[in-house]
Amino acid sequence: MMARKRATAAEVAELAGISRTTVSFVLNNVPGIRITEETRQRVLDAARQLNYHPDANARRMVTGQTRMIGFALHQSPDQAFSDHFFPQVLHGMSQAATRQGFHLLFEVIPPEDQRDRYMKLLNERHVDGIVLSGPRSDDTELLRAYEQGANIVLLGQLPNQNIPFVDVNNIGGARVATEHLLNLGHTRIGMITNAPLEYTASADRLAGYKQALAGAGIAFDEALIRLGNFTMESGAQAMAELLRLEIRPSAVFIASDTVAIGALQAIRKAGLHVPTDIALCGFDDISFAKFTTPPLTTVQLPAFGLGWAAAEMLIRMISKEEIKNPHIILSTELVIRDSCGVKQTPTIP
Repeated sequence: MMARKRATAAEVAELAGISRTTVSFVLNNVPGIRITEETRQRVLDAARQLNYHPDANARRMVTGQTRMIGFALHQSPDQAFSDHFFPQVLHGMSQAATRQGFHLLFEVIPPEDQRDRYMKLLNERHVDGIVLSGPRSDDTELLRAYEQGANIVLLGQLPNQNIPFVDVNNIGGARVATEHLLNLGHTRIGMITNAPLEYTASADRLAGYKQALAGAGIAFDEALIRLGNFTMESGAQAMAELLRLEIRPSAVFIASDTVAIGALQAIRKAGLHVPTDIALCGFDDISFAKFTTPPLTTVQLPAFGLGWAAAEMLIRMISKEEIKNPHIILSTELVIRDSCGVKQTPTIP
């Protein structure tokens, strides 16, 4: 008697009428991902109907694989290890890789290093593919490596390029954060970016800030913009410069919680207080954000889910599986704490 063919996650996704990535999030209980109860139940019903059980060893593999994937950060070592957002991304990526029988190699690629680092990582370190975080618009080597057939998934995205990616709505998240400050009555709102504008996430968060101002009929003022550079030190310096303006902003949107922690220090050093003298809103919701003084209002990103989805997509590419949606955008959510001047409304029993 012929053995019954094992059901696949792709078949569960097809039966449920949702994406393969969402199926993975549900069946693996990936934290930090907002999925409706109706969608979750559709996945579970489809898996039950197909008698689906995950099996890493049943994955179709091509000859010569090392079962190793690379996670590359396009930052200097100091920047990479100062950013408190990435441990959870790395955790999600590691968990997804391990579940499917892969190992993870972590590599820092400084922006000034243009010596075929991607191909060296693939050929000399023997990884089957790369997840790259922090893509830059001026990274010609990345485009060349992808065109040569390298398996690459971006954490972030590059405009007008077809490289597979997993990202969040950076423009929308920044717009909502800035709109929140506007709704509190602030009209002179500064911004400190998370990174130089060559990084697409940084440019997108600035674009969201501009959209919010335009929607409120407030002219964009370049004097209120400072560039962060991933680190607390860059946030402290940028905030100190904003505080020295003849008319300082009454609120600042900071596009990275790590950078925002440095900004908080600069405000205290100037003898000012948050939020009475200046309101703040951050971006990322790192683990420290709720423990700052005062706790930081911020845009929450599904860090673990970003890492998980990127690693899973890459492994599916390596395994020559069909990827129906190579461009995944995950949701963000504004978490309101004390730094903007308004506490969350308590739930009424």
